[in-house]
Amino acid sequence: MTTALITGASSGLGAEFARQLAAQGHALVLVARDRSRLERFAVELRSRSGVDVEVLPADLTDADELAAVVGRVSDSARPVGILVNNAGIGLLHDFDRNPLEDEVRHLRLHVEATMSLCHAALRSMTERREGRIINVSSVAAFVPRGSYSAAKAWTLAFSRWANMHYKRDGVLVTALCPGFVHTEFHERMGMTTRFIPPFMWLRAERVVREGLLDNLRGKAVSIPSRRYKGIVVLSHIAPARLKQGPRRRPKG
Repeated sequence: MTTALITGASSGLGAEFARQLAAQGHALVLVARDRSRLERFAVELRSRSGVDVEVLPADLTDADELAAVVGRVSDSARPVGILVNNAGIGLLHDFDRNPLEDEVRHLRLHVEATMSLCHAALRSMTERREGRIINVSSVAAFVPRGSYSAAKAWTLAFSRWANMHYKRDGVLVTALCPGFVHTEFHERMGMTTRFIPPFMWLRAERVVREGLLDNLRGKAVSIPSRRYKGIVVLSHIAPARLKQGPRRRPKG
């Protein structure tokens, strides 16, 4: 077994990646902003799975804290064999209504942090001629939905290329593109979910399980569930006005 570093590991998909990888016997490096929450989760994982768990609190939108995580990924004495770029945030309002500093932070987290960690990981992994990277994108990458879709489209395009380019060096790169998942994501951004049909929701366990399997199979893109695979196919032929979907609505 190897060591897996997971960003956004304190909740949602990141926490589920930690649980499933720990169950497989992998040591973990958990990255998120909330130290106390990470440490409580680390205790749970050590007790349940008996694996080594390292806690690395960091805000990946801060240059110095991102550099610390990049340094951990680059540490040849403690190699990271699996990188999961999962950390993410959503912005509730249209682009012009969001403060510019929020949009810049959003871009740094989704694109700059992912790019920086992939760069460090690929340098180490290609030298060892083995490694796995999962970049959490979204089905939003296939449709025009503001800066979130734009950021996730970068993740999707980069992962497709990287998988093709670095597979010959023993490194598998996958963009995981789920739809709506039962996590804290929408609640944290203040978005109401009562208008989303029940059949559109996926469980985190399934999304992570399929993403890990597709990565092992060498797939560049993983879209969990047939319903979302169908939605992605339809997105290629649907009129642009339908692709945008309904506006996000605040809670209350």
